[in-house]
Amino acid sequence: MDNNNGPESTGLMDAAPPVIYSTDYVRYVVGILTVVYIFNFMDRQILSILMEPIRREMHLSDTQLGFLGGVAFALFYATLGIPIARLADQYSRVNLITICLAIWSFMTLLCGMAANFMQLLAARIGVGIGEAGGGPSSHSLIADYVPVQNRATALGIFSLGVPIGLMAGFLAGGWLEQHYGWRAAFLAAGIPGLILAVIFRLTVKEPKRGHSQIEAQIVHADQPSIGQVLHHMRAIRTFRFLAAAAAMQAFAGYSLIQWLPSFLARSHQMSSGDIGFWLAMTIGAGGGIGTLGGGYFADRFSRQNMGWQLWLPGIGSLAGALLSFGVMLAGRPEAVLVFVFAHAIAVNAYLGPSFAATQTLSPVRMRALASALLLFVINIVGLGLGPQFVGILSDLLRPALGEESLRYAILTGCMTYFAAALLFAIAGRAAREDFRHAAKLAAQQ
Repeated sequence: MDNNNGPESTGLMDAAPPVIYSTDYVRYVVGILTVVYIFNFMDRQILSILMEPIRREMHLSDTQLGFLGGVAFALFYATLGIPIARLADQYSRVNLITICLAIWSFMTLLCGMAANFMQLLAARIGVGIGEAGGGPSSHSLIADYVPVQNRATALGIFSLGVPIGLMAGFLAGGWLEQHYGWRAAFLAAGIPGLILAVIFRLTVKEPKRGHSQIEAQIVHADQPSIGQVLHHMRAIRTFRFLAAAAAMQAFAGYSLIQWLPSFLARSHQMSSGDIGFWLAMTIGAGGGIGTLGGGYFADRFSRQNMGWQLWLPGIGSLAGALLSFGVMLAGRPEAVLVFVFAHAIAVNAYLGPSFAATQTLSPVRMRALASALLLFVINIVGLGLGPQFVGILSDLLRPALGEESLRYAILTGCMTYFAAALLFAIAGRAAREDFRHAAKLAAQQ
């Protein structure tokens, strides 16, 4: 089926015979969506490796830096994600992803041209607006291309965009900043995304809703409203605890990842190039292992008990909480980086299973919006409040602790990993019944 430019057919059954996509093509779609997500996360997080030189040039406080890295981005990214996901449940997801990718890439370019704090703030808001439509639309596409028994693995592969995007941002951003300045790093991150937008639009097709589900031969005419989707998902006990757990996980994760380069520069006197290289190696490799492993083992274990789609992330959260002490309190940078590697493996295990569980729990016509609701909670609580909390606490502790204030502010933020572990465990207990009910609803569609 070709890309759609308007609302999809509302008849009870499509007149055309179903389109069969080859395994290689499905792999290509998952692959290019992963590449788009790599750019999504690279453009979002490259600020973290550049915060110290920006702070020095523009004379900013940690509270201002936390606002740039957290609230300014997350407020628009999270809130606009819901109406854009609503469009993704009605219109072509391929077109939406193309437009959003072009917008956030262009706004990343503008970040490199900012002359003051307010201009940089406006450009960061623009990046958030563009990136708001990437995740939910991608999750919905993958759910329609990949059957449920392989969905956590596919979304785990897609979620590799997080560690790989971080790796690319740290590696390129650190090297470019050290040799050419922080503005060049933003420019280098934005230009390739504009080219990728064209390639994506020309090569990816829009599948029928529910294409991966044999049962979903009927497409209902009525599109549920945002309120109906919110009511439906809120009524699912597993989803409520999953969303709360993911929010706590993200709060801790963004508290650490956004400020880790600044911590290494201040407390361990590492250069931008060294920070970028070693964080790329540790977080990139560790995050990739954790993301792939989380999706793979969640699929494997959940064949016996669906609760493992939530228990496995909970185990990762608990390990992440304990490893955070090593990251922040180790005396030598070499030891810090070893703990960072192990930490990245543990805390990234939640990505694939969490998104897969959300897609499985939600009806076909609610998938993009259900994903947006999860991302809304993750990004408002995690991305929005995590870096801001650390920035404010660091400024408050600075009179007593000096440059070491950031160390203890980050460690305090990481303690919400313990809450995430508990909430994932509770969600796993409710999973079997809720997944069974969702499967019955899917069979009736």
